[in-house]
Amino acid sequence: MKLRPTLLHLASAIVIGLGLIACDDAESNLSRLDPSFPDNNSTNENKNDATGDEMIAQLQFPKVSGGSSEVIHHSTSALGLNYSIEWDHALRAQRWTCYTFNASNSVQKWSRNSWYSTSWGGDPFQFDPVVPTNEQPPVKGEFSGSYYPGTNRYYDRGHICASQDRVCSQDANEQTFYMTNMMPQVNSFNAGIWAQMEIAVRDRWNKSNFRDVLYVVKGGTIDRASQILARTKSGFIVPRYFFMALLCKNGSQYKAMAFWVEHLNEDHSMDNLADYVINVDRLEQLTGIDFFCNLPDDVENEVEGTARSQILRDWNL
Repeated sequence: MKLRPTLLHLASAIVIGLGLIACDDAESNLSRLDPSFPDNNSTNENKNDATGDEMIAQLQFPKVSGGSSEVIHHSTSALGLNYSIEWDHALRAQRWTCYTFNASNSVQKWSRNSWYSTSWGGDPFQFDPVVPTNEQPPVKGEFSGSYYPGTNRYYDRGHICASQDRVCSQDANEQTFYMTNMMPQVNSFNAGIWAQMEIAVRDRWNKSNFRDVLYVVKGGTIDRASQILARTKSGFIVPRYFFMALLCKNGSQYKAMAFWVEHLNEDHSMDNLADYVINVDRLEQLTGIDFFCNLPDDVENEVEGTARSQILRDWNL
């Protein structure tokens, strides 16, 4: 979906190559030139202006909102770019987190349980060092001291980039515990349907026989009053809905899908994930976010507008 360009306020970041490689889709009719090839003449009217930040030209990035928002990158010396967020300084919340799965970052060399044997004492949650502390939820007591409306159920510190998605190194895993990567989620949701979606992304579609690269965007709704469930005791946003947008690339073939799920204090862990599937065009209408804007327009329009029935076949749901 093409949105009106806006002014970018971008954080300093290291510059790394695009390295675009990425899902087997024998049944799909999607076949286009790889947009990383310099001889691709496809038009792209809504791509990010990457003049000041080359990273936001990568395929996982949505259209940057600008205004009071800033794109922040977290990287490690071994991995390079780990994940990125769009942080809204006025709303004191992230709008989305984006990252990739590929062969190099999907290996496991660290376990979350290992934090118990370090100086962190099992609780590596911490402030993001590049965002003002007063814009972030307190590390302890904020979510657990706030309650889902009408209940005595408090909120978890819900990862957006999941800890288990970044176990390739201790440094990469540590960065997932920044409070800018947390949103309040009631436990029945965080450990229920949200966890099941994360497991599907990580264990079903992050496979070498399914993808070369899997591009992931996740977040909770913060921009529309009707999509805000509540506030924590210090006024931090509790999203009413959470979402995932996925783009799978294998050679020159692409396919995309999305999840849209209500933040309920109910156990839906046994639900069929297909019940939450929509196409990316519909997710853009619901959120106002322009996902995968750096694809050539013809590829973007085709993969984002894929019929739900085709999505279920393409993603084995």
